[in-house]
Amino acid sequence: MNFQAKNQDLLAGDLTMGTVMLKVGDMTNMTKYYQNALGLDPVAEGLGGVYLGRGTTPLVHLAPAAGLQLPSRGEAGLFHTAFLFDNRSDLAATVASAAQTDPTRFVGSADHLVSEAFYFTDPEGNGIELYYDRPREQWEWNETATGKEVHMDSLALNPQSYLQNHLTEDSVRKQHDAGAAIGHVHLQVGDTSVAEQFYVNTLGFERTAGWHGQALFVSAGGYHHHMAMNVWNSRGAGPRKDTLGLGEVLIHVPNEDEVGALAQRLGSAGVSHHHTGAELRFEDPWRNQLRVAVS
Repeated sequence: MNFQAKNQDLLAGDLTMGTVMLKVGDMTNMTKYYQNALGLDPVAEGLGGVYLGRGTTPLVHLAPAAGLQLPSRGEAGLFHTAFLFDNRSDLAATVASAAQTDPTRFVGSADHLVSEAFYFTDPEGNGIELYYDRPREQWEWNETATGKEVHMDSLALNPQSYLQNHLTEDSVRKQHDAGAAIGHVHLQVGDTSVAEQFYVNTLGFERTAGWHGQALFVSAGGYHHHMAMNVWNSRGAGPRKDTLGLGEVLIHVPNEDEVGALAQRLGSAGVSHHHTGAELRFEDPWRNQLRVAVS
């Protein structure tokens, strides 16, 4: 399914999600959690905090921000950062370590048809999704009034049965060596129609699903979603205050032409941005910080 061909203003179909930066109050506690629960290792450290990931790939940037307050539940910001695993055994190993590290931080699981997902919260309330994608040929796309949409659901997924079926001694032993990536980032926003205007009409993502005006899913290149926005806790929320939690979302594109084209679209839409040539920084309508850079 080639989405890219129908609109020259779309984001590159082979874009990838990059490091998610979190503003952190307690660096020691948060670093320990992401290392012990998610099996991430330090990739780089400095005055700007610590980058944690798998191998040499940074996935999360924890940045010290001790003077800031936690956001309220109804504010715009991060809903969850979603970590994508290559196979079910690798996913099961990290689900098991997260549950063993602090079982109270497990908040649910679901079979979404396109993926199998487990949900946690970190010690400062940031949502985490750990998931595995079913093969793309198993995804179902339907024609709707707004175009093609991927069929997703939230069906029961028993954690104990999943671990019994997929957890292996080998995957536990090799957890820190197993591949992982940021598969998508899910935001809390004040209005999904405003989010669609910005993320689809201006940035160039494609809408892949919606849910009764309460949630919007968008992607590039026919993925089920690289980003999502919902109003489940935050309907009517205005621009964010400077709080702990989400600091920045990084999106990788393949070349500088993609960065330049996006800069032109932002300029035409009157969106303030900073363009260095190789990267672009800007905010969404809720002051969520985004950075688009050449991979």
